[in-house]
Amino acid sequence: MFQILWSLIAGLIIGGIAQLILPGKQNIPVWLTLLLGIAGAFLGNGIASWIGVRHTGGVDWIRHILQIGIAMALISALTPVWVGRDKSRTNTGG
Repeated sequence: MFQILWSLIAGLIIGGIAQLILPGKQNIPVWLTLLLGIAGAFLGNGIASWIGVRHTGGVDWIRHILQIGIAMALISALTPVWVGRDKSRTNTGG
């Protein structure tokens, strides 16, 4: 139960930091930021494990940078899709 709660909190923090670092405004809802932050956290953990830097003797900076970087990439890739989705709803039938 706590692992699920921790994943939600970490996803929101990672997604929020990713949005703050990205230039411009990302017009996506908070729930999508949360999901993309969670995805970034899981993928970042996987890559950190794969390259052998998931658990270090101090703060796992490389793991956190990977998590935020992946979340940034996901937000950058999906923001235009989300905005285009809203525009296609308003432009039906021309």
